[in-house]
Amino acid sequence: MSLGLIGKKIGMTREFFDVGVSVPVTVIMIEKGRIINVITKEKRGYDAIQVGFGKIKTSKQTKQMKGFFVKKSTEPKKILKEFRVKNIQDYKEGNEIGLEILKDKKYVDITAKTIGKGFAGAMKRHNFGGLRASHGVSVSHRAHGSTGQNQDPGKVFKGKKMAGHMGDKQRTIQNLELIKSDEENNLLFIKGSIPGAKNSIVLIKEAKKDIHKITLQEKFTALAKTLSDNKNDNKKDSKKEKK
Repeated sequence: MSLGLIGKKIGMTREFFDVGVSVPVTVIMIEKGRIINVITKEKRGYDAIQVGFGKIKTSKQTKQMKGFFVKKSTEPKKILKEFRVKNIQDYKEGNEIGLEILKDKKYVDITAKTIGKGFAGAMKRHNFGGLRASHGVSVSHRAHGSTGQNQDPGKVFKGKKMAGHMGDKQRTIQNLELIKSDEENNLLFIKGSIPGAKNSIVLIKEAKKDIHKITLQEKFTALAKTLSDNKNDNKKDSKKEKK
């Protein structure tokens, strides 16, 4: 039960630490969201807030959505997202939320649509080994083999791994480390890769799991301190030897 942000995946780059180590990061541009509606337990059975993200032309909206935003006295939003919260009193309609909700957070969960790869065979889609490359196999080297039984049950079971549409599915990657946030330019730097193509929409939320592992920032800060202490000790030892 936590708030989230909608962002746009800009691409990947690298972030350098003081000890000279570079880490691959994904850059996400965040746009501030506006609280459109406050949902209470009396109304709908749960406490939540509805947040709007992104701009959209009024001409591209349906008549119903135009009326909805006029009623709420706010500019039209492209994406509406609900977030369940504990203390509904902390939120009011019209307030904005941004990177400040991820302040002091070390890990995040990211949800996005994976890159669509069109129609793919069983070897690419499910990592099948394929049939033999020789010894009588003809035309069927990359086929997936038999798909079912004969008269009993006489059908192919639902969920059978076969050729079909690959990718273009919503996936969540958990426990991604938040390397840096740039509030001035509304940018987030996440360690490693995340689902989706460039300019795709992603949902960023505080990590659901309770994580106790040390972050790269803490690790490299401790390493830099150790190196600095060793350097100072070596200097002292060299001065004593000279004396």
